[in-house]
Amino acid sequence: MKKDKTAAAKLRELMAKPGIIKTLGAHDVLTAVLVEQCGFDSVFIGGFGTSASLYGLPDLNFLGMSEMVDATRRMAYRLSIPVVADADTGHGDLHNVMRCVEEFEGAGAAGIILEDQVFPKRCGHFGNKHVIPAADMIAKFKAAAAARQDDDFIFIARTDSRETDGLDDAIERINRYCDAGADVAFIEAPLSVSELEEICKRVEYPKFVNMLAFGKTPILSAAELEEMGFKIVVAPIDSVLMTAKVMHEMVEVFKRDGHTLSLEDKMVNFDDIKEILGLQDYLTLKDNFLE
Repeated sequence: MKKDKTAAAKLRELMAKPGIIKTLGAHDVLTAVLVEQCGFDSVFIGGFGTSASLYGLPDLNFLGMSEMVDATRRMAYRLSIPVVADADTGHGDLHNVMRCVEEFEGAGAAGIILEDQVFPKRCGHFGNKHVIPAADMIAKFKAAAAARQDDDFIFIARTDSRETDGLDDAIERINRYCDAGADVAFIEAPLSVSELEEICKRVEYPKFVNMLAFGKTPILSAAELEEMGFKIVVAPIDSVLMTAKVMHEMVEVFKRDGHTLSLEDKMVNFDDIKEILGLQDYLTLKDNFLE
């Protein structure tokens, strides 16, 4: 598929427009295709969903950088909307962070999230997290900026220090990270609406907010978050949770009945899935190229 501009340039354009960017997490390429076909302007690929999808394992560093880059590459190749990828801690020290930027940029991502947890990291809504010194993370963002080839490629700075050192420390850190070269500020796991409001008051950079279902942060609508001052909202794991729920129901029904006829009203029919996957485009290729 030929693309008229880079994914990063498209995301920069979205960032410059009024309004909040609503981004859904996709745990595989089919999920991402559905997100795009439903009219979203961007999609997010996170470590939680990718670890669950590829290995059936929790978000506890079972995924290496190459595996996450490969998953991002497959998604970005198939889509025309920008893909924002989870790059965790940058997978090591400064030289690893620079390679991480090069790899994700080369895979077609529009931008990445880099966070300040100690490696091995945990999902942001798990407990017992630890963060590296702010000065070390600032050095990582300087290194990341130096490694970037496309000036449009976006860095989202994430801090997990709200849990370890409090909200004031998290706000100070995130402002320093953006001063050092990050484009977007992301404080993970605020605990209340008042904390979300405080972040918007004290962080002048574009702000990213994580609406993780059943997580530590209260769930607000995109309209409410936009009014507060957030620029990007992501629902990162909902596709995994919904898929697990539906699959569990389907398995139980098939186990009970030996077929799934009672669930047909919850399924996409065979003709629709062929259309979603673009089957006809491939079947008619010969008509386009044969004389």
